[in-house]
Amino acid sequence: MPVVLITPRRFADSRGWFAETYQRDRYRAAGIDADFVQDNQSFSKPAGTLRGLHFQTPPHAQAKLVRCLAGRIWDVAVDLRAGSPTFGRWVAAELTAERGEQLYVPAGFGHGFITLEPDCAVAYKTSDFYAPDCDGGIAWDDPDLGIPWPAPADGPLLSDKDQKLPRLKDFASPFAYDGRPLTPLEAQ
Repeated sequence: MPVVLITPRRFADSRGWFAETYQRDRYRAAGIDADFVQDNQSFSKPAGTLRGLHFQTPPHAQAKLVRCLAGRIWDVAVDLRAGSPTFGRWVAAELTAERGEQLYVPAGFGHGFITLEPDCAVAYKTSDFYAPDCDGGIAWDDPDLGIPWPAPADGPLLSDKDQKLPRLKDFASPFAYDGRPLTPLEAQ
């Protein structure tokens, strides 16, 4: 399954709106067959907070379904699958609380985001539990990736962990290529 951008349908009336943010059978029909087992949520106070690029390696590799609950983020997925013709390439999408977009990031992809305004809350489902021994990442500013992060002029706000992540050239990928290269995002 490729990286997919999804915008769940909203049913609006004078009170506001309602949306199904995940419905297993509908998502499986769209090709997203991950068995989600854990939900995570983060809150970032300042604009320009960057989290990533993160992943978990096998045997606890994770697919993620990411959405923004408050504010706006720029969300990125990087192909890390060994042998993929799109290895090291990335796609990105703006996710907003206002529109409710979601980004499906399959296992074998690095994931990160930067907040575009203050007080952003992000939630994501994962297909495997957090496993500290499988936790990994790639440097957000790796020149081989060339990701044009919309960061403030003085740079993003990073965790200590994210400031020390290795470059892609120093990463021996344990992820297998499944025969499906990374493609431009298509809205679902």
